[in-house]
Amino acid sequence: MSKPTIFSAPKGIPDYVPPGSGGFVVVRDGLITAARRAGYAHIELPVFEETGLFARGVGESTDVVSKEMYTFADRGGRSVTLRPEGTAGVMRAVIEHGLDRGALPVKLCYSGPFFRYERPQAGRYRQLQQVGIEAIGVDDPALDAEVIAVADAGFRGLGLTGFRLELTSLGDATCRPHYRELLQEYLLGLPLDEPTRERARINPLRVLDDKRPELRALVADAPLMINHLSDSARAHFDEVLSHLDALGVAYTVNPRLVRGLDYYTKTTFEFVHDGLGAQSGIGGGGRYDGLMAQLGGASLSGIGFGLGVDRTLLALTAEGVDLAGPGGCDVFGVPLGDAAKARLVAIAGQLRAAGLRVDLAYGGRGVKGAMKAADRSGARYALVLGDRDLAEGTIGCKHLETGEQWSIPLADVVGELSAKLDEGGADVRIR
Repeated sequence: MSKPTIFSAPKGIPDYVPPGSGGFVVVRDGLITAARRAGYAHIELPVFEETGLFARGVGESTDVVSKEMYTFADRGGRSVTLRPEGTAGVMRAVIEHGLDRGALPVKLCYSGPFFRYERPQAGRYRQLQQVGIEAIGVDDPALDAEVIAVADAGFRGLGLTGFRLELTSLGDATCRPHYRELLQEYLLGLPLDEPTRERARINPLRVLDDKRPELRALVADAPLMINHLSDSARAHFDEVLSHLDALGVAYTVNPRLVRGLDYYTKTTFEFVHDGLGAQSGIGGGGRYDGLMAQLGGASLSGIGFGLGVDRTLLALTAEGVDLAGPGGCDVFGVPLGDAAKARLVAIAGQLRAAGLRVDLAYGGRGVKGAMKAADRSGARYALVLGDRDLAEGTIGCKHLETGEQWSIPLADVVGELSAKLDEGGADVRIR
């Protein structure tokens, strides 16, 4: 009889399993917490959408749409795409549910997997994990600064220090058309290969985003948007910088910064960590003033970001930051006999209802094996219950770090352990 096939995860899609998954949770939740502190409410998005949403919203000339999307026909023959980014889906949801007709700005945050067909390498996956926020409906430089500051606070709250913020302005409708003509004229005068020349005709800004070293050298003297800003766009950018100064957010103006999506206007930014090598970006975003109208909604502006959970995790590792997540539990129960197991199962339920994380030694292990399991669990306390304890109405408790041991009346075990964990600072209390 042949052996069954052993399956592996698809190429370029990482698994996060214990104990390393604890660090993943810390990073994701830390980035989300920074957004919630600034008043961003949760939105949960579909993992796939109509393909047209991304083609129109992200831009057909982008690498994301032309080369990287996972697109397929569903059983009804409809073309759908696994989401490659979050902003277009958020805008669709805001329009569909009329959120833009309420108080503005609409401030939303989200997290989860996104999908791009890229060559897998360290820090670049085909299923990437992101945390994002969007602030929709108000064109205010102070809001731009807030969005950037939320990302900066998220990284710093995790203990990350070796990153830098780069930003620029990509102009607005009053200056982009003239700049487009200047850039297009410059590019079409260069000895470009035919695919790049065609891209220059369709969307010349995309050429500046090309990562090929030979092309980067060729366009080194290309005109820069920041040198051709209108008075209004310049004033907007200067005010953003002023607010960032007031918030204490350090930055570098990078006139050559170009993001990979078509919808960006005005403020555009990226967070970079040199400890990651070629894949140095850990997050970024910008303003997208015409996107909602382009998707059939009101003519409202917006700004947001996407931060890479995977990349941030790698950056923290590169800096040697301890990524140990919370232990698996606070209390570990060790039953000695069937009657003790039945009682400990009930006690575990009571402790969990009180907000403690509790695990038990299952499978009839001996004391030695069960206590080893307790040590591995990361619990702070072990509860040991045997027939003699049941007869006396008590339960043994051991502090697994100090080795201190004492007995607790069974009727008091929930209250005493809850108090001790509150006093000592449990890693996680579930309420």
